[in-house]
Amino acid sequence: MYLPNEKSKLFCLESLPDITLESSSKTIPYLEQLAIKYGLTNVYKSCECIDTFESSLDVLLYEDRNFQDYELLYFVFKGADDYISLDRYTYTLQEIAERFEGKLTDKILHFSNQKALNLDEEESQYFLDVTGAKALSGYTNIHGISSTPLDMNFFGLYDSDMDIRELVETLFEKNYKACTELGFHLYY
Repeated sequence: MYLPNEKSKLFCLESLPDITLESSSKTIPYLEQLAIKYGLTNVYKSCECIDTFESSLDVLLYEDRNFQDYELLYFVFKGADDYISLDRYTYTLQEIAERFEGKLTDKILHFSNQKALNLDEEESQYFLDVTGAKALSGYTNIHGISSTPLDMNFFGLYDSDMDIRELVETLFEKNYKACTELGFHLYY
C-alpha cells in the first residue's frame, strides 16, 4: 500500500449561494482534516455565479504560481451529465475542457456528487485529449448522500507515483459500499 504523497496539492473550487458566507461551506472542514490526516496541501476558493467561476479559473490558470503543483482539482458544483450549473447558467464540460486546453497534464479533475458525471466514451475522451488530464472522476448518482467523505478518502489515497487503476482498486477495497452507492467512476 502507498502512503500519501506529502508533496501532493489539491485545488478546490466550490459553488456557494453567497461567497461572503464561506462558513456555509460543508467542504472546508473536510479539507482541513485532509491536510491534518494526510498532509495534503490544499487551496480553497468559492464562486457564486458564472462571472466569479470564470474569474477563479483565470486566476488559477494565469496568476496562481502554484498551478503546476496542483495534482488534484476538486470541483463542488451542482449539475448533471456534461455540465455544471451556476446561478441559472450552465457551463458544459466541453467549455471547461477548452478553458483548460493542454493545461491539465498529470492532473485529475474530480467532481463531487452534487453533479452527476454520466459521460459516454467519446465525451470523456474529448475532455482528456483536449486538457491532457491524467483522469476525470466523479459520480453517477446524486441521491442525497454526500460524496465528501469518499472524496476525502480518494484524495488521501492519491499518490502521483501510484497507477491510477491501483488507486481506484484500493478505493473500492476500502469503501466498496459508498463507491457503488454513489456510482464512483474514473475516466482515464
